[in-house]
Amino acid sequence: MSPTLKEEGIELAAAGQLMAALREVPALQRAAIRRRSAHGDSRVAFILAIGIGAKDRRLVCQAKPDGQPRTAREACLELVDYTRSDKRDYPVFIAPYISPAAAAICDRYRVGYFDLAGNCRLAFDRVYIRREGFRNPAVRKRDLRSLYSPKAERVLRVLLASGKRNWRMQELAGEAGVSLGQAANVKKLLLDREWLEADNKGLRLRSLKDAVLPLLTEWAGNYRMERNSASEYYSLKPIPQTEAELAKAKVRLAFTGFSGAVRFAPAVRYQRVTAYLLGNRAALLERMGLKPVPSGGNVTLIEPYDEGVFYGTRTIEGAPVVSAVQLYLDLMQTKGRGEEAASAILEEAIKPLWR
Repeated sequence: MSPTLKEEGIELAAAGQLMAALREVPALQRAAIRRRSAHGDSRVAFILAIGIGAKDRRLVCQAKPDGQPRTAREACLELVDYTRSDKRDYPVFIAPYISPAAAAICDRYRVGYFDLAGNCRLAFDRVYIRREGFRNPAVRKRDLRSLYSPKAERVLRVLLASGKRNWRMQELAGEAGVSLGQAANVKKLLLDREWLEADNKGLRLRSLKDAVLPLLTEWAGNYRMERNSASEYYSLKPIPQTEAELAKAKVRLAFTGFSGAVRFAPAVRYQRVTAYLLGNRAALLERMGLKPVPSGGNVTLIEPYDEGVFYGTRTIEGAPVVSAVQLYLDLMQTKGRGEEAASAILEEAIKPLWR
């Protein structure tokens, strides 16, 4: 198996940085690198043979082009198998960036790790080197764009809203209104993060702690409200009356923001109506007497970037409200206690689905 050019670059950079880190060990006397080595069915990128005092050690290093949790687990299994027969061997996983989740997997397998961003944990004999907190210098922008694109988000909404239900791929794609290929791409990205599990029963997100909360956190951090087209209006009518009239309008509409949150948590206080809307807006504005304003309005009507925002819409007290998942995302982007309201939605409407 010949390494790819990308892997070659990672190996060269890693070997140099690893040597530099080990030079901090006062007792280090010698070091030599042997490229590419095979032992049975297991192959590793390189072996760094070092001498500390009178003791010889071999750092058996496996380099991968990404440090996703699934990749880290696979590398750890390869390394554990390779180092099983020689007590001199200490396994080390290397990648451009190793996330805290991937680092935790390495710790579980007692495998050292080292990334090109500067994070590492090497613990053998009397050597202990640990560095953490370095951010990924090359954030997985392509993966993030793929996972949080409009079509992919449709799949995420279905998985999050369905709780512990199992899904077949064709069924999941149909429910989300996407192609089978698009659903398969989301599956791969979630499996790489180890947020999804698949068996003969089908697909499902893992537990609340291991998948649901990390997914919501990452999604909220990459969610872009500016993809929508929002317009402000002013109404002379009280907020409850305005919402009641909107709820009866012959358009596709669902309340979000604080207008949605109050239906889940009645204690929420607000002075602005917020709703997604598709349909004849001009007729609605005229009938309700809503006046367009550049700022300072008390009604915000949003033309969504994708119809997926309506998935899971439910009627609460006669008003259509977006799903708890969509509401959480929108509130996390809302100024003025939006995060606080999002936390309430998470506790009262999302977490119970996963308990």
